[in-house]
Amino acid sequence: MIRLKDIDRLLIVSTLLLVATGVVMVWSTSYIFAMKRYGDEYFFVKKHLTFAVGGIILFIIAARIPYTMYRKMVYPILFLAAAFLVCIYVPRLGFSAGGARRWVRLGPVAFQPSEPAKLAVVVFLAYSLAAKADKIKTFAIGFLPNVLIPGVIIGLILLEPDLGTAVTLALIVGLMVFIGGVRFRYLLALGAAALPLIYVVIHNFGYMMDRITVFLDPWKDPEGKGFQMVQSFLAVGSGGIHGVGLGEGKQKLFYLPEAHTDFIFSVIGEELGLIGIGFVIFFYLVFLYCGVKIALKARDLYGTYLALGLTFMVVLQAAVNMAVVLGLLPPKGLPLPFISYGGTSLAVNLIAVGIMLNICIKENEA
Repeated sequence: MIRLKDIDRLLIVSTLLLVATGVVMVWSTSYIFAMKRYGDEYFFVKKHLTFAVGGIILFIIAARIPYTMYRKMVYPILFLAAAFLVCIYVPRLGFSAGGARRWVRLGPVAFQPSEPAKLAVVVFLAYSLAAKADKIKTFAIGFLPNVLIPGVIIGLILLEPDLGTAVTLALIVGLMVFIGGVRFRYLLALGAAALPLIYVVIHNFGYMMDRITVFLDPWKDPEGKGFQMVQSFLAVGSGGIHGVGLGEGKQKLFYLPEAHTDFIFSVIGEELGLIGIGFVIFFYLVFLYCGVKIALKARDLYGTYLALGLTFMVVLQAAVNMAVVLGLLPPKGLPLPFISYGGTSLAVNLIAVGIMLNICIKENEA
């Protein structure tokens, strides 16, 4: 039986193994592209290593800050997250990349506000669900504020447009309020009311409809709209059980778009095979186990909801990314946590692990 004091070690080990896997695979998937575009095969991996080191420093800092402090700062954190999402539309601050306006630049630092916004929503819901636990079954107090306030953040993310992150965050909110005890019929009614809105959004943004069409039949246009999905299937399928070998994959040779970001899991399947995929999934399952264990043993209800929300934030996104790569969900443009290239996602997820570790430390002190 794994004891509570061993959970923090398991959490750290699983996280660092995922980060290390990310560093290796970012190099393997990007070195040819980096050489062609920048004349330096280590261009992306050097930046990713910098992100990883910075993220680990933030992880250590977060692990030392008492998690109860976030409860006192919940509304400033939420306001700041919303303000950064609005800054996307401010000239000279917000800018577009990959066809969507999702980035903010503050001096030399560029980041995606949607990533810290997810963290802010989890912190708010943990606080709100714990504070209103005795009235959680009521509509006006237990349900409405816990969906309306996160709904504003989700709406701002949807306007970027970023349907993938918005839907993922909505699922995290749904899981948290359901576990918190909100009446299930309220959630069903909300889901039914949201369907027309989702339909309108998908039809107003043509690329979203294209993604659904591609999901239903990627082979209908294998050299056009279905190209990325088809190449992903070829990558995973050609890896077999053992893979073709690290660095030996062919799909990253300008066949598979976003090979070092959203579709890095495809290259893991090609180069490391079913065994490599199995290990990555196993690390996420260990992470899930640790997160749930920490939540169940937390010394207060706020810590329980916070640990669960942070666990969902990582594991649910990982599950969605892998499902997309394997053709089980429409393409959504979500990175694979700890592994995909990208500084904002890596930093926010490592901060989340630091907070979880602090909850675990406080449990052991109790």
